[in-house]
Amino acid sequence: MIEIMSPAELVRARETGALVADILQTLKGRITVGTNLLEIDQWAKAMILEAGAVSCYVDYAPSFGRGPFGHYICTSVNDAVLHGLPHNYTVADGDLLSLDLAVSLGGVVADSAISFTVGSQSKQDADMIAVTERALKAGIAAARPGARVGDISHAIGTVLSAAGYPVNTEFGGHGVGSTMHQDPHITNTGRPGRGYKLRPGLLLALEPWIMADTDELVTDADGWTLRSATGCRTAHSEHTIAITEDGAEIMTLPR
Repeated sequence: MIEIMSPAELVRARETGALVADILQTLKGRITVGTNLLEIDQWAKAMILEAGAVSCYVDYAPSFGRGPFGHYICTSVNDAVLHGLPHNYTVADGDLLSLDLAVSLGGVVADSAISFTVGSQSKQDADMIAVTERALKAGIAAARPGARVGDISHAIGTVLSAAGYPVNTEFGGHGVGSTMHQDPHITNTGRPGRGYKLRPGLLLALEPWIMADTDELVTDADGWTLRSATGCRTAHSEHTIAITEDGAEIMTLPR
């Protein structure tokens, strides 16, 4: 399913996006060495419910997971990169943490992810995070009416590959709207000029993510958390954007 948002729905998308961004930034500011992942989940839950929003994760049970997910945010640490299931783990100095959050407010979903190091940051981690952020910026710049999904994929993949990172195409960006995961699927590398033609009112979640030395994922025993097959470090950045008449607008910016 591909939804095209009305002007009124885009107003709600901005509100949802700002909420998601605010929660992520609040959590980032609150997390220190010694914070437990389950605390992060509870903080996210409290902020979501206080805003009158609905978690997209608690009851989420897709074919690829061991659902329902049962938590309010994805917390992926170090070699974990996607769908990190919160568990009883205390964050240590130097841990690379990715937070991925999707909520629905007023019937419209927004989805975003950030990566950061808790405490001391290595150059490798800083470089990896920066590459995903540059790739995300390139993907957004390629998103405009009349462009194709492949143009976004190509822009993202060009940045990731030029930096020397392998690119996995199993999981990537996607459409959003009244639900969290919709068509079109947006791989993190691809051929320009191919795929669905972008139209004003389309909401897309773009999410470049990388693993330092592999493109192969393995799944934890929890059935959800995806890790690098080699145990290498990972990073993930994501924004929800709306296609406008003259380009793209980022929905998930903090207020």
